[in-house]
Amino acid sequence: MFRLNENYLKLPGSYLFSTINRKVSAYGAAHPDKRIIRLGIGDVTQPLAPAIIEALHGAVEEMGHQETFRGYAPDLGYEFLRNAIAENDYKDRGCDISADEIFVSDGAKCDSGNIQEIFSLDNRIAVCDPVYPVYVDSNVMAGRTGTYDQKSETWSNVIYMPCVAENGFAPKLPGETPDIIYLCFPNNPTGAVITKAQLQEWVDYACRVGAVIIYDAAYEAYISQADIPRSIYECQGARTCAIELRSFSKNAGFTGVRLGFTVVPKDLKCGGVSLHSLWARRHGTKYNGAPYIVQRAGEAVYSPEGKKQLRAQVAYYMENARYILDGLKAAGYTVSGGVNAPYIWLKVPKGMTSWEFFDYLLEEVNVVGTPGSGFGPSGEGYFRLTAFGSRENTVEAVERIKTAGI
Repeated sequence: MFRLNENYLKLPGSYLFSTINRKVSAYGAAHPDKRIIRLGIGDVTQPLAPAIIEALHGAVEEMGHQETFRGYAPDLGYEFLRNAIAENDYKDRGCDISADEIFVSDGAKCDSGNIQEIFSLDNRIAVCDPVYPVYVDSNVMAGRTGTYDQKSETWSNVIYMPCVAENGFAPKLPGETPDIIYLCFPNNPTGAVITKAQLQEWVDYACRVGAVIIYDAAYEAYISQADIPRSIYECQGARTCAIELRSFSKNAGFTGVRLGFTVVPKDLKCGGVSLHSLWARRHGTKYNGAPYIVQRAGEAVYSPEGKKQLRAQVAYYMENARYILDGLKAAGYTVSGGVNAPYIWLKVPKGMTSWEFFDYLLEEVNVVGTPGSGFGPSGEGYFRLTAFGSRENTVEAVERIKTAGI
């Protein structure tokens, strides 16, 4: 008889955001007269920029003619997109990354879950706490995380790096030596960032102990401060110890279009084996490429018109972030984030748990956020709001929370 991968049985019954959607849907069905404002899931609300729409229309037209029709995409992605990425995201930042070290995909979420496949199961991972759930969950599915302790809500083979108010919600170098280190800056969920000097410490540490860093830079477009790095490859030595994940979802509104990429430098090796070649083998075997029309849309992100339009879109969301941050501070909440990231991280009031505050906001003011405990043990007592709503909904949500008076 067939057997299951029992590692899946170690996970909670559903993904964090699936649980939130189920609770919100149940409340909405029971209270159809209530207008619920969602500031929980980090989904964008502004339409695709005109330059992107124009590129999509042009690519669709190409697909309707024999001489310009495209089938399967190249394994790494089309050269026109990889060249645009290398030139604009890396060369312009002084990073030594070539087009053939870039692997185009349908999003950073898939890549962050799949990248662990090229590593042995006896590798030990280190994660920020709180953390984007996919990093831990995908390693649980693979059987890398050991046993789960219900009391501490931790896995025995995972090194947790607490990101708390006392350290500015940025991790310290771990006391135990990991093999794989997951970092995300600007951080999801806390919105925290680190300076280039701080990130260089992580690169130096990884090189010293022989660890690899999986660096999630999905929110780099929201960085506004000059001393905050947009890529880990701005740091000396990162080519030998780091893999970087990028996404078009939040910087270009591609959450429903799907496009991202992973950078694996050819200098990154283990025992003489190139991780670039391993990821290329995995990519070619299990993935048939993002659609041609989507990759043409991605190319338009780097056009002069696309850059200008997307800067305005990012500014729109960051104005939402400023409004949430200032409004909640005025209401007496302890808040952070919202400066270099579209997330606001707030301490829940009156000794509530994260889920108790979630229920309160949903039922009393009809606003949805994300309970911090869903991101890890150190997230308990905190709550995440996103700036990706419309301006009108953002303003109304903040006013509702302020008038709730807790």
